[in-house]
Amino acid sequence: MLTWIKRIIVALLLLVLLGTASIYGLLALSLPALDGKGSTSEIDNTVTVARDAMGQAVVSADTRADASYGLGFAHGQDRFFQMDLLRRNAAGELSELFGSAAIGLDESMRFHQFRKRAKLILMSLPEAHRQILERYTQGVNDGRVQSGFTSFEYLLLGATPSSWQPEDSLLTIFSMYLDLQAGTYERDETLIALKQQYGQDMLDFILQPSQYQAALDNSVLTASPVTIPALQQIVQAQPSHIADVPLYGSNNWAVTGALTKTGSAMLSDDMHLGLNVPSIWYRAQLNYQDQGHAIQVTGVSLPGAPAIVVGSNNRIAWGFTNGYLDTADWVELDADAKTQFIAEEIKLPDGKSHTYQLEMSTFGPVKQLGDKKLALSWVAHQPYAVNLELVQLERLSEVQQATEHAKKVGIPVQNLMVVDSKGAAAWTPMGAIPARKMTHDTALHTEQYEQAWQNNEQVRPVVQNPENGKLWTANSRVVSVADNQRFGDGGYALGARAVQIRDGLLGQQQFTEADFYQLQLDNRAKFLAPWHEHLVSLLQSQPSTSFENDISLLNDWQACACADSVGYTLVKAYRNALIDTIYAPLEQHLNTQKLSLKPVKRYLEPGLWQLLTEQPNSWLGEHDSWIELELAAYKLAKQQLSERYGSNMAAWRWGDVNGLKVQHPFSKQMPILSGLLDMPTAQAFGDTFMPAVQGKAFGASQRFIAQPGHLQNAILTVAGGQSGHPLSPFYRSGFADYTKGENTPLLPGELTHQIVIMPD
Repeated sequence: MLTWIKRIIVALLLLVLLGTASIYGLLALSLPALDGKGSTSEIDNTVTVARDAMGQAVVSADTRADASYGLGFAHGQDRFFQMDLLRRNAAGELSELFGSAAIGLDESMRFHQFRKRAKLILMSLPEAHRQILERYTQGVNDGRVQSGFTSFEYLLLGATPSSWQPEDSLLTIFSMYLDLQAGTYERDETLIALKQQYGQDMLDFILQPSQYQAALDNSVLTASPVTIPALQQIVQAQPSHIADVPLYGSNNWAVTGALTKTGSAMLSDDMHLGLNVPSIWYRAQLNYQDQGHAIQVTGVSLPGAPAIVVGSNNRIAWGFTNGYLDTADWVELDADAKTQFIAEEIKLPDGKSHTYQLEMSTFGPVKQLGDKKLALSWVAHQPYAVNLELVQLERLSEVQQATEHAKKVGIPVQNLMVVDSKGAAAWTPMGAIPARKMTHDTALHTEQYEQAWQNNEQVRPVVQNPENGKLWTANSRVVSVADNQRFGDGGYALGARAVQIRDGLLGQQQFTEADFYQLQLDNRAKFLAPWHEHLVSLLQSQPSTSFENDISLLNDWQACACADSVGYTLVKAYRNALIDTIYAPLEQHLNTQKLSLKPVKRYLEPGLWQLLTEQPNSWLGEHDSWIELELAAYKLAKQQLSERYGSNMAAWRWGDVNGLKVQHPFSKQMPILSGLLDMPTAQAFGDTFMPAVQGKAFGASQRFIAQPGHLQNAILTVAGGQSGHPLSPFYRSGFADYTKGENTPLLPGELTHQIVIMPD
């Protein structure tokens, strides 16, 4: 009997080993080649695609169009599935891969009709830009099929990949609109619903200016004293978690050459996005000729698009943060407004399809909110929303050229920070901005709609070489008070992060790359310091033995989002639970309309302190006093921490509670694949409201620091490896540097692989 058991165990082990070997064998078949020669009829002259030890792609060609082919080839080899998801997400075509479970998401995307818009924009592009897209497209398709075997993602899905099309690159840019600006119109939806239920007084209360303001001209938004609206509660609302919106944004700042040893201006940029496997960014360097001049541009590209998004050509360097200007309006339709329904066909894997009926008006797509029909006018729906003018930055040599060009670029509006080797530094909004003169937080009437929506704004603020030599942006208001009235608020950040960056810059007069990196990693809890003081005072007001251990942990909180701080976790959790408790009636009402306070949660800070100071009875809910309410919120915070991390408070270290876990989309559904597909887990090193932005799967997607003319010292650390193939040596390259706060050079190292592609 024992012998048979041994034989069965051995047989099972052999089957496991055979299955593992088969999986690895199939994966190995789809690995892209890193060396070799090929040919194509789609290029004019020889193109080389080389890689260094990290897998950074170095493309060399005679023209920008041929360089686009090389970049597309590298993207197609390393990132095609990621690109496929980006285009399908924007177009509302995920159901074709994932089945009926994705229909709801696809319907929400079809609301915008981005594939139709991309095709129309493609036809209107200049010939040179169409050629770049066509060469890039051919490169993508050639790179994808180079291995001769379908990648593992499609094998798992039982799907066949579709060829890349030129309009798909425009859809990739539209996908960034969805990440960076969808919160703008969602914010307005929430405000419209609150106004319908509670009136303008509630909006004035929620939207009152914060104390955290760091505009470049030092202007301050002020408001008349706001009265707290009374809440008429019929049913007591129970707290439900109001989620934090990941603030798709970033930090960037710059100093002029007067503040560096080299005399060159210096730029810092870290873009905050969702962190996934593979990383959203792809390191690349393009080398080509332009009108007899050699161009070399190094930085990060977005797989799916033929441009270097953030980087340097050694004459200028540029970076972005999300602009958060108001780029969307909801238009309230009259009862007799004419609309039409458009049937959108959503394909499914089995050859079947689902039809989505989209209601359209002359102002944009229509949805019902309460008893009103609202049409969305959004800059992403305009013909000037997307183009390839970003490519032109590669050819510029001075800051002023870049700020002039900014108004021509079709991307979601960004804070462009640009510096040059001559010592100049500047900020201006880059991207699509509607030229309409009035912005609105809530719905406007049809007669208020401005036809200037159809035009891209040409008159834009610029700040160049300020007297103190310092510039900064961090998704809060950058513009003057007058320009704020002109361009509106599209969901600005609270401002605490910008204040901390500004103060860090103002406290120093000479800077190196190391100084900038230290500021990027600044995790001091400046914003939560008043909350820490308030919570300690609250607990100390209770009988001496009630919260003795809690107070001890709070006294040792270290005033930072540090890995071993339990006190930081307590302060953060208390503030969130207090918001959930106090604002529960508003959240409950919004939930009945499938809305939430989530898009405006960042605005609640001033009103929250006002409530704690004035303590109105109508906001107490089921509680008899404000002390009782606050203690209930703290107990709720501890209960939630206990349920998730255990009752031992020592386990509530911030490093574990906010630990970084960067996952592949497949491992989220099939945890058995986590060891193969995910990045190593890392202890928390940051949080919100501070320069070192970091959540469980959100944060600085890259860290870029550069002085044009001195790129040998430049830094580019990316939150993930180059390749999307788990057996590639580049799958996790650079991730360890990212989590440890170490420097990865911008410029490629020694080239270890090379593919040569010749014209037929």
